[in-house]
Amino acid sequence: MDYRQYPSYPQGYLTHLFLGFIAAAIGAVAFPALLSRHYEAVTFLVLAATQFRDIRTLERDSLLALEETELVPRGAAYIEGIAKVFEARNYVAMFTALWTGGVLLLFPGRLRWGFLLALAGAGALVLLLERLMSGRRVGDYATVRKAPLHFAGPFLYAGEVQLMNVGRPEARQAILDYGLGAIITPVDLNARATLASPGQRQAILHDLSAILGIRRDVDEAEFTPMARLNHETGEVGLVILPVKRDEAALVEAIARVPVIESVKRKPTAAAAGRRASDAGGEWG
Repeated sequence: MDYRQYPSYPQGYLTHLFLGFIAAAIGAVAFPALLSRHYEAVTFLVLAATQFRDIRTLERDSLLALEETELVPRGAAYIEGIAKVFEARNYVAMFTALWTGGVLLLFPGRLRWGFLLALAGAGALVLLLERLMSGRRVGDYATVRKAPLHFAGPFLYAGEVQLMNVGRPEARQAILDYGLGAIITPVDLNARATLASPGQRQAILHDLSAILGIRRDVDEAEFTPMARLNHETGEVGLVILPVKRDEAALVEAIARVPVIESVKRKPTAAAAGRRASDAGGEWG
């Protein structure tokens, strides 16, 4: 359980621990079954992979059902990323057990040394897979800095980025009193394309509200966190009304938001994108 608060209940822990046990058991018996020429073990591996794909569907449906209860929703892109991680955890358990069982079979007469080597190898493998699965953060794609909030008439700005129209004078004053603003500046063309995704911006807003808290209720639309794009520079302006105004925590929280796998863009990987990037100007 972390700041995303899911799963945060005993049934969730039990479900995923039991699924991990099943995945590990399937991986552990795979090598002995194949060495005994029971090639139908491959069928069980395929069946297990199919069942674990259903886990992704289960998690996706559960999180989508919870969206209506969130003051700041996660968004479909963030939900899909979380669901993929829940599926991948079972593959980590299966592959680690497969690796451990294979090492033990290489030392049939030296159980003690084989066990220690398998234990060390399993630990190293888990650390490697966890590193590969951890992904990138917004701080790897952009620089984040605090920005002053101000109004030009009814229009709210974070720095030079226009965010929204706030009609009620009392709401405008509350935003100036309690709100915090930030500017997210992408480091290159790939980062600009990634941060322009509404799914990535919604994930940032959800994580901020979960970490810093939010001063709003269900019927207070003016106090909804907002992240808008500056079409000229690619910067993202952001406003939130946290429970406690801490600018350093705001900047750090934004930088640590994960970059969603499904919204990553690399236009410079294509010839046309490289040509646009090499043409000079801001991204040259």
